[in-house]
Amino acid sequence: MLQASEIFYSIQGEGLWTGTPAVFVRLAGCNLACDFCDTDYSTKFFATVDEVVAKVRELGGDCPMVVLTGGEPLAQTESVALIAALRRDGRRVHIESNGSIFTELPDDVWLCVSPKERVDARMAERANEAKFIVDRRVPEEHLPLFAAKPTILLQPEGNEKHNVAIALAYVKSHPGRFRLSLQTHKFIGAP
Repeated sequence: MLQASEIFYSIQGEGLWTGTPAVFVRLAGCNLACDFCDTDYSTKFFATVDEVVAKVRELGGDCPMVVLTGGEPLAQTESVALIAALRRDGRRVHIESNGSIFTELPDDVWLCVSPKERVDARMAERANEAKFIVDRRVPEEHLPLFAAKPTILLQPEGNEKHNVAIALAYVKSHPGRFRLSLQTHKFIGAP
Protein backbone atom coordinates (compact mmCIF):
# COMPACT_ATOMS: atom_id res chain seq x y z
CA MET A 1 0.00 0.00 0.00
CA LEU A 2 1.33 3.41 -1.00
CA GLN A 3 0.92 6.50 1.15
CA ALA A 4 -0.02 9.36 -1.13
CA SER A 5 -0.59 13.06 -0.85
CA GLU A 6 -2.13 13.85 -4.25
CA ILE A 7 -2.39 12.84 -7.90
CA PHE A 8 -3.05 15.54 -10.47
CA TYR A 9 -2.62 16.39 -14.16
CA SER A 10 -0.71 19.55 -15.02
CA ILE A 11 2.53 20.58 -16.70
CA GLN A 12 6.08 20.11 -15.52
CA GLY A 13 6.86 23.58 -14.26
CA GLU A 14 10.58 23.28 -13.57
CA GLY A 15 13.77 21.73 -14.87
CA LEU A 16 14.67 20.48 -18.32
CA TRP A 17 11.12 19.27 -19.09
CA THR A 18 9.41 22.60 -18.30
CA GLY A 19 6.14 23.00 -20.17
CA THR A 20 5.58 19.28 -20.78
CA PRO A 21 2.16 17.88 -19.79
CA ALA A 22 2.47 15.31 -16.99
CA VAL A 23 0.50 13.45 -14.38
CA PHE A 24 2.04 14.03 -10.96
CA VAL A 25 1.93 11.37 -8.28
CA ARG A 26 2.98 12.98 -5.01
CA LEU A 27 3.85 10.26 -2.55
CA ALA A 28 3.70 11.12 1.13
CA GLY A 29 6.60 11.36 3.51
CA CYS A 30 10.22 12.33 3.32
CA ASN A 31 13.38 11.11 4.98
CA LEU A 32 14.74 14.67 5.31
CA ALA A 33 13.44 17.75 7.11
CA CYS A 34 14.50 20.72 4.98
CA ASP A 35 13.53 24.03 6.56
CA PHE A 36 12.71 25.61 3.20
CA CYS A 37 10.42 22.84 1.91
CA ASP A 38 7.23 24.34 0.49
CA THR A 39 5.46 21.08 -0.26
CA ASP A 40 2.65 19.46 1.69
CA TYR A 41 3.60 15.81 1.41
CA SER A 42 1.53 14.58 4.32
CA THR A 43 -0.49 11.40 3.87
CA LYS A 44 -3.94 12.19 2.47
CA PHE A 45 -4.88 8.68 1.30
CA PHE A 46 -3.63 5.15 0.82
CA ALA A 47 -3.69 3.42 -2.56
CA THR A 48 -2.50 0.21 -4.15
CA VAL A 49 -0.17 0.31 -7.13
CA ASP A 50 -3.08 -0.65 -9.41
CA GLU A 51 -5.26 2.13 -7.99
CA VAL A 52 -2.54 4.70 -8.67
CA VAL A 53 -2.11 3.49 -12.25
CA ALA A 54 -5.90 3.65 -12.76
CA LYS A 55 -5.99 7.22 -11.42
CA VAL A 56 -3.11 8.20 -13.74
CA ARG A 57 -5.13 6.83 -16.68
CA GLU A 58 -8.29 8.57 -15.53
CA LEU A 59 -6.66 11.99 -15.09
CA GLY A 60 -4.06 11.97 -17.84
CA GLY A 61 -5.60 9.79 -20.54
CA ASP A 62 -2.84 9.06 -23.02
CA CYS A 63 -0.38 11.57 -21.51
CA PRO A 64 2.88 9.61 -21.58
CA MET A 65 4.74 11.45 -18.80
CA VAL A 66 4.24 10.61 -15.13
CA VAL A 67 6.26 12.37 -12.44
CA LEU A 68 6.75 10.63 -9.10
CA THR A 69 7.51 13.24 -6.50
CA GLY A 70 7.06 13.88 -2.83
CA GLY A 71 8.49 14.42 -0.20
CA GLU A 72 10.83 11.68 -1.24
CA PRO A 73 9.11 9.14 -3.53
CA LEU A 74 11.87 6.54 -3.18
CA ALA A 75 11.40 6.40 0.60
CA GLN A 76 8.45 4.05 0.07
CA THR A 77 9.39 0.45 -0.71
CA GLU A 78 6.44 0.04 -3.10
CA SER A 79 7.77 2.82 -5.34
CA VAL A 80 9.74 0.27 -7.37
CA ALA A 81 6.55 -1.72 -8.05
CA LEU A 82 4.74 1.49 -9.00
CA ILE A 83 7.50 2.43 -11.44
CA ALA A 84 7.29 -1.01 -13.06
CA ALA A 85 3.48 -0.85 -13.32
CA LEU A 86 3.54 2.63 -14.87
CA ARG A 87 6.14 1.51 -17.42
CA ARG A 88 4.01 -1.54 -18.30
CA ASP A 89 1.11 0.89 -18.81
CA GLY A 90 3.18 2.69 -21.45
CA ARG A 91 4.15 5.67 -19.30
CA ARG A 92 7.47 7.49 -19.31
CA VAL A 93 8.36 7.72 -15.62
CA HIS A 94 10.21 10.70 -14.20
CA ILE A 95 11.32 10.79 -10.57
CA GLU A 96 12.07 13.89 -8.54
CA SER A 97 14.29 12.78 -5.67
CA ASN A 98 16.62 14.24 -3.09
CA GLY A 99 19.03 11.45 -4.06
CA SER A 100 19.63 10.23 -0.54
CA ILE A 101 18.12 6.73 -0.94
CA PHE A 102 19.89 4.46 -3.40
CA THR A 103 17.42 2.69 -5.68
CA GLU A 104 18.15 0.67 -8.81
CA LEU A 105 16.18 2.24 -11.65
CA PRO A 106 15.60 1.13 -15.24
CA ASP A 107 17.59 3.07 -17.83
CA ASP A 108 14.47 4.65 -19.36
CA VAL A 109 13.38 6.21 -16.06
CA TRP A 110 14.31 9.89 -15.91
CA LEU A 111 15.88 10.81 -12.57
CA CYS A 112 16.08 14.40 -11.37
CA VAL A 113 18.20 14.67 -8.23
CA SER A 114 17.82 17.78 -6.14
CA PRO A 115 20.38 17.39 -3.36
CA LYS A 116 19.55 18.58 0.12
CA GLU A 117 21.25 17.43 3.35
CA ARG A 118 22.99 14.38 1.90
CA VAL A 119 23.20 12.51 -1.40
CA ASP A 120 24.09 8.91 -2.22
CA ALA A 121 26.92 9.13 -4.76
CA ARG A 122 25.33 6.36 -6.85
CA MET A 123 22.14 8.41 -7.24
CA ALA A 124 24.16 11.49 -8.24
CA GLU A 125 25.94 9.42 -10.86
CA ARG A 126 22.66 7.94 -12.15
CA ALA A 127 20.88 11.32 -12.33
CA ASN A 128 19.72 12.52 -15.74
CA GLU A 129 19.19 15.98 -14.31
CA ALA A 130 20.64 17.81 -11.29
CA LYS A 131 18.66 20.66 -9.77
CA PHE A 132 20.21 22.62 -6.91
CA ILE A 133 17.91 24.71 -4.74
CA VAL A 134 19.29 28.20 -4.12
CA ASP A 135 18.24 29.36 -0.67
CA ARG A 136 20.39 32.39 0.22
CA ARG A 137 23.37 30.57 -1.40
CA VAL A 138 24.31 28.04 -4.08
CA PRO A 139 24.94 24.68 -2.35
CA GLU A 140 28.42 24.20 -3.82
CA GLU A 141 29.21 21.39 -1.39
CA HIS A 142 27.26 19.02 -3.66
CA LEU A 143 29.16 19.92 -6.84
CA PRO A 144 31.85 17.21 -6.53
CA LEU A 145 29.19 14.47 -6.65
CA PHE A 146 27.84 15.91 -9.91
CA ALA A 147 31.21 16.54 -11.58
CA ALA A 148 30.26 14.34 -14.56
CA LYS A 149 27.03 16.27 -15.23
CA PRO A 150 27.52 18.87 -17.96
CA THR A 151 24.55 20.98 -16.83
CA ILE A 152 23.37 21.87 -13.35
CA LEU A 153 20.07 23.68 -12.91
CA LEU A 154 19.85 26.35 -10.21
CA GLN A 155 16.35 26.83 -8.87
CA PRO A 156 15.69 29.80 -6.60
CA GLU A 157 13.75 28.64 -3.54
CA GLY A 158 10.22 30.01 -3.66
CA ASN A 159 11.07 32.17 -6.70
CA GLU A 160 12.03 34.74 -4.06
CA LYS A 161 13.70 37.85 -5.47
CA HIS A 162 16.94 37.54 -3.46
CA ASN A 163 17.29 33.84 -4.36
CA VAL A 164 16.65 34.63 -8.03
CA ALA A 165 19.39 37.30 -7.91
CA ILE A 166 21.89 34.86 -6.36
CA ALA A 167 21.07 32.11 -8.87
CA LEU A 168 21.14 34.49 -11.83
CA ALA A 169 24.53 35.93 -10.84
CA TYR A 170 25.95 32.42 -10.43
CA VAL A 171 24.58 31.23 -13.78
CA LYS A 172 26.00 34.28 -15.53
CA SER A 173 29.43 33.76 -13.94
CA HIS A 174 29.44 30.04 -14.95
CA PRO A 175 27.69 30.13 -18.36
CA GLY A 176 28.98 26.82 -19.66
CA ARG A 177 27.66 24.65 -16.86
CA PHE A 178 24.72 26.22 -15.02
CA ARG A 179 21.18 27.17 -16.08
CA LEU A 180 18.40 28.99 -14.27
CA SER A 181 15.27 26.98 -13.50
CA LEU A 182 12.25 28.91 -12.27
CA GLN A 183 9.07 27.33 -10.96
CA THR A 184 7.00 28.45 -13.94
CA HIS A 185 3.87 26.61 -12.82
CA LYS A 186 3.64 29.05 -9.91
CA PHE A 187 3.69 32.03 -12.29
CA ILE A 188 0.69 30.71 -14.22
CA GLY A 189 -1.24 29.35 -11.24
CA ALA A 190 -0.98 25.70 -12.26
CA PRO A 191 -0.78 23.02 -9.55
